Amino acid sequence: MRDLFDRIIENKGPLGKWASQAEGYFVFPKLEGHISNRMKFNGKEVITWSINDYLGLANHPEVLKADAEAAAEHGAAYPMGARMMSGHTDLHEQLQNELAQFVNKEATYLLNFGYQGMVSAIDALVTKDDIIVYDVDSHACIIDGVRLHMGKRFTYQHNDMDSLEKNLERATKMAEQTGGGILVISEGVFGMRGEQGRLKEIVALKQKFNFRLLVDDAHGFGTLGATGAGAGEEQGVQDQIDVYFATFAKSMASIGAFLAGDKEVIDYLKYNLRSQMFAKSLPMIFVKGALKRLDMLRSMPELKAKLWGNVDALQNGLKARGFDIGTTQSCVTPVYLNGSIPEAMALVKDLRENYGIFCSIVVYPVIPKGLILLRMIPTATHTMDDINATLEAFSAIRDRLENGTYKRLSAAVEAAMGDK
Repeated sequence: MRDLFDRIIENKGPLGKWASQAEGYFVFPKLEGHISNRMKFNGKEVITWSINDYLGLANHPEVLKADAEAAAEHGAAYPMGARMMSGHTDLHEQLQNELAQFVNKEATYLLNFGYQGMVSAIDALVTKDDIIVYDVDSHACIIDGVRLHMGKRFTYQHNDMDSLEKNLERATKMAEQTGGGILVISEGVFGMRGEQGRLKEIVALKQKFNFRLLVDDAHGFGTLGATGAGAGEEQGVQDQIDVYFATFAKSMASIGAFLAGDKEVIDYLKYNLRSQMFAKSLPMIFVKGALKRLDMLRSMPELKAKLWGNVDALQNGLKARGFDIGTTQSCVTPVYLNGSIPEAMALVKDLRENYGIFCSIVVYPVIPKGLILLRMIPTATHTMDDINATLEAFSAIRDRLENGTYKRLSAAVEAAMGDK
């Protein structure tokens, strides 16, 4: 028998093996200053493209005032306890009612954290007799929720309706044997690629198959649709999404999330969501803060208009310069380049140190080997100066990648890692 920790010591994992080269700079970096289009990194001002503050609410004066007043009145603790025991208030109910109206659903239930809320929602919605069919590119919170499932599950190829239909056929046969039902899971916006889930095509399959649809719309809520109600509104199928999930951590620049659907379903979930039944209620700071942010989403359409003006300018500028941004249909702006992990490190260091551009780097195993994904999140706070400077910088670093500059700079890192 071996010591449990032997494996941990010997194998740090596909990302952990880079820790000595990457930690503190490429992973776990420290951005400082007020959340905005420009912050400080390693003591230098950088244009930040890695902050999920789509509508620029994080440091909006009205938001800061509402948050400060809530903190002064309630502190950071109130209400104490889980919602079912001692953590329920009129304002929690008010926020739920206003959210339900905003996303055009009968009812909603607040979640203290989006990630654990999604994990718990999947666990509550299915039994061992049920079958889950989900997009292979689903977010980690969906994958972790599916892992809890004691029954059968199938993945379908990303946004591939033929693959989904084949898996629904398999799921239907199995459900007929077990006596269970089928839950299909998609994202409203896939956070790495920026593609919208093909919700309209998915719900059309309800004419042929009997299933319920759960949609994680973390990146769509507040950014898509005529009113900002998300990908379902954008595609005209919000009423056919059976359980709608969104988080406050993107457009609302805060903490918390919610589930929305028919009242009977939401009533069931609020009595069976283990992550909410046995965890502290969302503190009043975040409840009042969310009420203020939601009011601004409804009453200040200029925020979303400014966001999309910046999105269009950035994405069109990148395409005009010949960059591959995939098939994004959202604010998420991926830029795909070819190169190794060490080359990616050299490239990103050049961007940050010499051009003052801070964006997220995504490499294997999140995406296939040999690809580098630079993921940018435009916000309403960015300016045309930010966008133009970024476009110039990206053109320069692409030239250096293609002429081998980063390969030469990365040789020492490759040798150290034995990954030539």
